Amino acid sequence: MLKAIEALGYETPTPIQAQAIPKVLAGHDVLGVAQTGTGKTAAFSLPMINRLHLERYSGQFRPIRGLILTPTRELAKQIEDNILGYTKGVKLFSVTLFGGVSQHSQVQKLRRGVDIVVATPGRLLDLMDQGFVNLQHLDYFVLDEADTMMDMGFIHDLRRIIKHLPQNRQSLFFSATMPPNILQFASTMLKDPERVEVAPESTAADTVDQHMLFVDQNDKRDLLVHLLKQEDVETALVFTRTKYGADKVVRHLKRNKIKSEAIHGNKTQPQRDRAMKAFRAGDLNILIATDIASRGIDVTGVSHVINFEIPNISETYVHRIGRTGRAGASGVAWSLVNEADERKYMEDIQRLMDREVPVLEDHPWHNGMEDIPLHRGGGTRSNHKSGGDNRSNDGKRSFKKKPRNKRPFNKTGGPGGPGGRSGEGQKQGQGQGNGRGKRPSRKKGGNNFGGRKFKPGNG
Repeated sequence: MLKAIEALGYETPTPIQAQAIPKVLAGHDVLGVAQTGTGKTAAFSLPMINRLHLERYSGQFRPIRGLILTPTRELAKQIEDNILGYTKGVKLFSVTLFGGVSQHSQVQKLRRGVDIVVATPGRLLDLMDQGFVNLQHLDYFVLDEADTMMDMGFIHDLRRIIKHLPQNRQSLFFSATMPPNILQFASTMLKDPERVEVAPESTAADTVDQHMLFVDQNDKRDLLVHLLKQEDVETALVFTRTKYGADKVVRHLKRNKIKSEAIHGNKTQPQRDRAMKAFRAGDLNILIATDIASRGIDVTGVSHVINFEIPNISETYVHRIGRTGRAGASGVAWSLVNEADERKYMEDIQRLMDREVPVLEDHPWHNGMEDIPLHRGGGTRSNHKSGGDNRSNDGKRSFKKKPRNKRPFNKTGGPGGPGGRSGEGQKQGQGQGNGRGKRPSRKKGGNNFGGRKFKPGNG
């Protein structure tokens, strides 16, 4: 195994690996908390593979002894790729089970016998009901990305699966965040677990340069076009809250001659595979994703993460921006904050991170809202319903507009601004300009996508 991981370029363990691996080797149940990109897959799979290799099964058939559950197809395939690399020097076999494709090849591998199964809950339960999966001999159970499992509504599927697992097993529970409902569920499947945590769950990556951009909802897509045309945007991951919203953004970018693809639950598996392959290979520089689909996106070198819509769950923001600034590299996260509920979401996000996100005003659509203050205190999990009116308890609005900044907008995107190309601001949404750099008036509905308001909750 050491030869195999050396060939993969592994030299020293990451903090989560250094803490978790000895505890797994010692036979403890483990509750692991670590942000994405910290090496969680190796932290749970390397010691499991080592012990499965040493504890070889002597029977005539090869039973399933290791099960790794994960929420998305992309993440399952990513884990399987890692396991194939780790097991090159040992005689262990694995299979990945997920929906959206024919089960024929998956069943064929199961019939030949496998030691490790990597699966999404739905396909696993389907094959269990058909009699192709037997978990009576399971020794190791891993639940990865537990917080996403809950967000996707897999709690009932997980409980059904756990009922089929033997009591005498080792369980490993890993998650990027650990809110109370996740801890409560972990207590039902772990026995005296050892907790390993490499960073507070509310800590955003230190290598990510974060900024908010205040903008009216109707101007968001024009601002996104402007940002994506900046020279320093090499690869960008753009987040929307809904599948419908992601598709609308792709269509708008296409009209502005910007190539992008969307990845979400309504896409077929071949469509998702093609988009991810192109993004990893550098043939596609801009990917529009929903939070659920993004959990399988493990791509190094993403220069920018753009929150086209602010998540209403604070921990989701931390997970989003963790897609850039990976492996010690620097990254940029831009958050497009509208005039409505998203201000409250960002207030909660700042409280969770205990960090103020600065406002980037140097863009043509800055709407002049007051800064969002940092209220220090208990960082509670935000879970707001959309459509609120952002009023405080006394009925007054919690924010107000301040006069627009009268300084000229630097069309070349000077130091500190998002710009980077000469005349870019004039091209994007400013009309002909008046020679003095002031933001000219725009005709009603003159934004190339009609006069209808673009509401993120419609999808």
